[in-house]
Parts: sequence; structure tokens; C-alpha cells
Amino acid sequence: MEYTVLFFTHSGAIKFDRKCRKNNIQCELMPVPRILSSNCSISANIKYSANIEDLIDDEIEKIFSRDDGEHKLIYESE
Repeated sequence: MEYTVLFFTHSGAIKFDRKCRKNNIQCELMPVPRILSSNCSISANIKYSANIEDLIDDEIEKIFSRDDGEHKLIYESE
């Protein structure tokens, strides 16, 4: 499954990227797509087949699943 992950801060995105690399998860940091909103201008595109909830931490603002170019909100921080 492919996901777009949005963060509260740039440092949160960098920490997430390091966590993904450490766990052999394909991750690409990039600007947040215009159709999505965020407090930070960096997002991560990942491919992850396990339970996405295992990756959620305090740095993540939102997670969208991606299917055929469509984004569906599946997680939003409270």
C-alpha cells in the first residue's frame, strides 16, 4: 500500500525518514501535494504493507492512503 504522510515540523519528517531507512521501508521526502494541507511543507511518500498504525508517532499530523492518484485520509492527529 502507498501512503502520503504529513508532519507538524521539518524535523519530524527527517526523524520519520531515518526511522523508515532503519526499518528498510521505502520512503521519499517531498513537498506536500497542493491538494493536501499541512503545518509543514514536507511530506513522505512510503510503501508499507504492514499495519500503518505501527509507524504513527507524535510528529505525524495526517496520513493519506494513495490509490490511483486519489488520496484518502486514514489518520489525523487529535
